[in-house]
Amino acid sequence: MNLRKVTAASAAVLALALTATACGGDDSKDSGSGSGGGGKIKIGIKYDQPGLGLKQPDGSFAGFDVDVATYVAKQLGYGPDKIEWVETKSADRENALARGDVKFIAATYSINDERKKKVDFAGPYLLAHQDLLVKSDAGITKATDINGKRLCSVAGSTSAQNVHDTIAPNAQLKQYGGYSECIGALQSGAVDAVTTDDSILAGFAAQDQYKGKFKLAGLKLSNENYGIGVKKGDSATVGKINAALEKMVSDKSWEKAVQDNFGPAEYKNEPAPKIGTIVK
Repeated sequence: MNLRKVTAASAAVLALALTATACGGDDSKDSGSGSGGGGKIKIGIKYDQPGLGLKQPDGSFAGFDVDVATYVAKQLGYGPDKIEWVETKSADRENALARGDVKFIAATYSINDERKKKVDFAGPYLLAHQDLLVKSDAGITKATDINGKRLCSVAGSTSAQNVHDTIAPNAQLKQYGGYSECIGALQSGAVDAVTTDDSILAGFAAQDQYKGKFKLAGLKLSNENYGIGVKKGDSATVGKINAALEKMVSDKSWEKAVQDNFGPAEYKNEPAPKIGTIVK
């Protein structure tokens, strides 16, 4: 009888210990609830966009999106050492949020009605525009100047097609696998202009090897409201991120991040956008 009592008591203690261990394990694997508490947060960014989201040779990450995401994470309770950066390609952003692979995404993620059906957005935190990047000594000052010239963009992108269809029908479209290839072609003279968001172009132009060689035409061919993507229905996180973005602007950290990442390209950025205001 006594043996059975001891065994039952031991089993109860063991069950409690296992339950406590399981709870502790969940905390250590936290993918980012916004509560901090020693866990980690997973954030989606681009790995291949200088000035915005770039994985550097030493394994660190740099860029405006990285700076914004780092600031936001800190306000949510996660220091830089608690961030796990996750490469999030454009085509997989909605799926990554739906699967819970990341807590939020800061990756030149333009807010539009179609995307808002699948994810929620905080922000916007940057107003970009489609533009042209040309050589510093080029005589291209307006979009129609590229009629008859070679215009480069990435395969699958609508940027070059938009210019060709609506502004410069005689431009010769050249499509490459990535913007770095377009930039290389611009440097070598294989193309006369590269088109995509001005923020992306400024990031490339600000790289040491390109300083002074390229310039933005400053055409503002479209409005691109960059937002931070959050899983659909997670209004609590959207609210926290919006509060963090407002603080980033008010304490001047936003402006510093712009200058640090785009300054060398003489990027004439728009003022920080008002949270919740989309410029059409």
